[in-house]
Amino acid sequence: MVKGRRKMAYQFSKGWYLRELKKMGINYHPQDKRKLENYKTYVVRNLYFQMVDRNK
Repeated sequence: MVKGRRKMAYQFSKGWYLRELKKMGINYHPQDKRKLENYKTYVVRNLYFQMVDRNK
């Protein structure tokens, strides 16, 4: 792997949603206060869409 490059996460995969939420500064679930990595994809996806709608 080339130094300084990250592995690619496929668009709309769990890793992609996690990366986008972390760009927004969200590392923990707003209600449960647990790391986002502990949740299933559909929970992370729904949280992402809630945050995108909130930022509009």
